[in-house]
Amino acid sequence: MMAAPIESLLNEICESEDPIEELKSLRTAVLATPVSGLRQAVSGARLEIIFGLLNTNDKEQIEVCVEILSRVLQALEPIQLAQNYKTALQSGLNHPNDSVRLLTLTQMGRVAGHADGVTQMLNSSEILRDVIQCISVERIAVAKEAIAALSKLSNTKAGLDALFRSDLLNKLKDVMLTNDIIRYRVYELIVGVSTVSPVCLGYCANSGLISQMLEELTGDDVLVRATAIEMVTSLAQSQHGRQYLAQQGIIDKISNMIIAAESDPFSSLYLPGLVKFFGSLAIMDSPQQVCEKYPVFLEVVFSMAINLDPTLTPVALDTLGVLGRTVEGKQVLQKTGEKFTSVLKRMSKVAADGATELRVRCLEALAQLLTLPVEQQTDDLLLLTESWFNCLSSQPMLMIQNISTQPFPELHCSALRIFTVRECVCVCVFDFMQCCSVRLQILS
Repeated sequence: MMAAPIESLLNEICESEDPIEELKSLRTAVLATPVSGLRQAVSGARLEIIFGLLNTNDKEQIEVCVEILSRVLQALEPIQLAQNYKTALQSGLNHPNDSVRLLTLTQMGRVAGHADGVTQMLNSSEILRDVIQCISVERIAVAKEAIAALSKLSNTKAGLDALFRSDLLNKLKDVMLTNDIIRYRVYELIVGVSTVSPVCLGYCANSGLISQMLEELTGDDVLVRATAIEMVTSLAQSQHGRQYLAQQGIIDKISNMIIAAESDPFSSLYLPGLVKFFGSLAIMDSPQQVCEKYPVFLEVVFSMAINLDPTLTPVALDTLGVLGRTVEGKQVLQKTGEKFTSVLKRMSKVAADGATELRVRCLEALAQLLTLPVEQQTDDLLLLTESWFNCLSSQPMLMIQNISTQPFPELHCSALRIFTVRECVCVCVFDFMQCCSVRLQILS
């Protein structure tokens, strides 16, 4: 029933020299119409009128047009967008206003996620070039939408061929030359595509861009190096990604970087990233295998936890918590004997009188270390976690209770987690009753 008013408003807009009020009325009409109802309303509507009104310096007019189109275009199938509004979409990609670019890239993402839409996109290499160019736009939200659209395109073999076996690859490389930030946005795209499947990784590797990214791990610029480590850690999220990194000798290289970091005065800028890489590796594969093959990883984590450094200690605490979350990780930590006992004592000191944020992270790590799901509560493991808890203080229960009474809500929550964990694993009836009592006091 709204088709006629919308068509009528479009006619009024077409005839007006200053159509801002008519545009606002149209915005009200389309927002009041369900998307299902808009399908009929826009089927014969001349949306080119609205697209044309984007060509102005009037920010208010652009804003209203974007709101209208954002709503109306939802009613169109992706294939309709690709077939009927190709010119308008291309204009939107090159529009100086970021809101218009965002709108256009969102619609391009819809098209790229549709089988027939992909075919239409691949027939328009100029549009794809413009999408790639949007990666270099200053506003990060625009670049993210461009990366998302290209990632969807890469879900098909035809899309992979277009991006990595045509002139579009040269366009990607040209965009990378803009600056360091843009280069890493392209790496983000490459890593995202690579993690999808071994086939996708093969395309990206053959493009030479992964090798280029890996070379930056040992570059002179420590900030670039730190960013490269983040990218490599993302690549390692997939099993085939980890296999590739191992085959290329990258995991060994990162281990050597940790060793060399001891004599590098700027290591605090990238050492946390190296530790996160191995922490991620340990959880996804095997804590025991990783820690045995790369012993420097755990040594550095212990050192970072003991030597209170505001940059390094938080990462060490998080890593210990992640490692200690699994039974295998607990056993690996226990095998280090006095080394880990010293770390636990340092953690208790941080939890008791460190900076508030550090205390919270410390308590969260301790909660993970002490947690044992019911199905894992063997006598040996219960005694292990009990011994760890008793390492914290001569009166660990009182220590945690004192922390829970301090006027910091975030500390209350973290302390509560430890009491909750202790209720589940207490080997002493008195301790269990004390945990229950204190937990109730915190909750009240």
